[in-house]
Formats: sequence, structure tokens, C-alpha cells
Amino acid sequence: MFLSESDSMDVMIILGSRSDLPIGEKVKSTLKDFGVDCKLTVASAHRTPDVVIKLVEKSDAKVFIAVAGLSAALPGFIAAHTQRPVIGVPVSGKVNIDSILSITQMPPGVPVAAVGLDAGENAALLAVEILALLDKRLEGELISYRSRQRERVLSDAREVGGDGV
Repeated sequence: MFLSESDSMDVMIILGSRSDLPIGEKVKSTLKDFGVDCKLTVASAHRTPDVVIKLVEKSDAKVFIAVAGLSAALPGFIAAHTQRPVIGVPVSGKVNIDSILSITQMPPGVPVAAVGLDAGENAALLAVEILALLDKRLEGELISYRSRQRERVLSDAREVGGDGV
């Protein structure tokens, strides 16, 4: 999928393969909950590197989220072609350590932020935090989100007989 000149977004989500779609959908859903414009597509750093380069170079996204398993080269490959933030989401598989290390062990000068294994929601939240640096509406949404999380924990504490203190 090539984006047209009119495709504008805050976050581009690139999946290394279609099998990463469940995690990509988590990312997309969380971003939509915050009202963040995003696009989701599939492109492989190994099988379609030219497509990845075109997507990154033509995109006006402020943040990229790359979801990849196995060797998980996609986040680093994207980071090599942009100065915008890249967040990598390692995907679980038969050997989980491979994707985690591939994303977290980037060489100096080409940083990639990494979230936990299959942690699409956290990748989206990190993107929202980055965007909120210059967007007061998003900053307010994050404050509300954190407040709701806090209230859920305190409610759980009360339900199990504790006072949450």
C-alpha cells in the first residue's frame, strides 16, 4: 500500500507481516481511543525494503510504530531512513529473545524506542506521550487516562479488602 500525497496522519504503523495484525490492531485501537490519526500497513525490511523506504520517505507521520518478530529488523530499518521517532514492538514467537534484542540493541546514532513483547497498547501510549509534548488536548487525555487507571487500582484494592494505601 502506497500512501497518496493527501494521506495525513500522526502515526504510521508498519507491520513486518500480516501475522502481526492482532498487535497492530491493538496499536490502532488505542490510538483511535485518543483521537490520534493513524494508518496501518504491511511492509517487510527484508522482502520489500524499497516499499518500506518509500513509505517512510513519503509519509508525514510524526511517529512510526514498527511491529516485527523473528529478526525484527523493521524498526531499525525505518529509523535508518528518518529522524522522526520510531517505536519497535517485538512480537512473540518460538524464540522470543531474538525480536527483543534486535529492537533494543541498536547501534549508536540510530535509536529505536522499544516496548515489551506484544505490547501494542504501550507502543500507542508512548506515541501519544510524544505527540502530547506539543498537543495540549492529548496531554489532557493522558492525564484522564492515568486517573482512570489509578481509580481502577484503588477500586480493586477496596474489593479485596484493602484501602489502597
